[in-house]
Amino acid sequence: MPKQQEIIPHLFRSEYRKIVAVLTSLFGFDQIEIAEDIAADTFLIAIETWGLRGLPENPTAWLYNVAKNNAKNYLKKNTLFLRKIRVELQSTSSESQEIAIDLSAQNITDSQMQMMFAICHPSLSKEAQICMALRVLCGFGIEEIAGAFLCSKETINKRLFRAKEKLRSENIKMELPAQNQINERLNTVLITIYLLFNEGYYSISQEFNLRKDFCLEAIRLCNLLVENAATDKPAVNALLSLMCFHASRFDARINSSGAFVLYENQEVSLWNTELMEKGEYFLSRAATGDAVSKYHLEAAIAYWHTHKKDTAEKWENILQLYNLLLKIEYSPVAALNRIYALSKANGKIEAIAEAKKIALINSFYYFVLMGELHIVVDKIKAKEYFEQALLLSKTTCDKSVIQNKIALLICQ
Repeated sequence: MPKQQEIIPHLFRSEYRKIVAVLTSLFGFDQIEIAEDIAADTFLIAIETWGLRGLPENPTAWLYNVAKNNAKNYLKKNTLFLRKIRVELQSTSSESQEIAIDLSAQNITDSQMQMMFAICHPSLSKEAQICMALRVLCGFGIEEIAGAFLCSKETINKRLFRAKEKLRSENIKMELPAQNQINERLNTVLITIYLLFNEGYYSISQEFNLRKDFCLEAIRLCNLLVENAATDKPAVNALLSLMCFHASRFDARINSSGAFVLYENQEVSLWNTELMEKGEYFLSRAATGDAVSKYHLEAAIAYWHTHKKDTAEKWENILQLYNLLLKIEYSPVAALNRIYALSKANGKIEAIAEAKKIALINSFYYFVLMGELHIVVDKIKAKEYFEQALLLSKTTCDKSVIQNKIALLICQ
């Protein structure tokens, strides 16, 4: 059986969010802090009790039972709040009737879906939505979130506090929108999940180039949407497909030292074929209806990247897909990736000319790409670009990789 110090952090990540979602669904969003306190107290009791008596036979069931008792005790001590909940549930006002704390798998899923739509409300900024998603939907600690955003814990706490106050003042309910509003609200939810995945995939943390945990949480949330008939839409499947394709190359994208590995240098044997197959499955499910979202185009691009052989067809398809994507929605990352595809389809000279037009002078990846494009064309300029990349690199691993590239150019 796992040791206490190993299982509690794992359970906190997986179960804290579920308890908070269920209790917030019952209490109302204006009482989310109470739900968080009850969930946190549950884990404090677990630490104390398990430290003395050892792990229970079913730790998750034990946590749920304690959480239920904590919630019921809180309600008994707050009779006015108890009456309010009973009225909202259209239940009897009898003081003796007990409010059910439903931690069944179905209610947990329903509550997390409701929570997702609540914290992805358009009234919140994208930054606030991601913070709320990481904290409330994914169970990340304040210190973890602060590390990901390169800011202090105080800043994250303030951001979360303001977001909760905004949801209260807007009187946002924990509920799925009406069917006629689902598409409009769903788009905001997808943007938040997409940004959460990107926060992990293009991590700006000083310690990590890739936050797999952020990416896997984004995939988990998107799976919830696919599994619900009301939200199982083509764009949702396209986003899930996109994330599966990207996740399939996780192990190849970062080397043993933790440094970023360019696509052409990735070890193909490290690609995850099971995730590739899932990506293809969800991409086929996304191919219904007339609308083509950016997620469809990005998923198709990611699909072609799972083809191992460098063929003219592959890179021409990728280039044309990027051309369409940039017309729908411009992004610096997509622009850089298009330049790389252009270099593979039409050659480095044309790619360099296009790259100079976008001149993303604050981007580490821009200077790395420019350095790579110039290695054969102009070694002196390649060295200059890598030196600029070195100035913008944030991790020790990236600095080491760029320094090695510069050293190789000097030796040639």
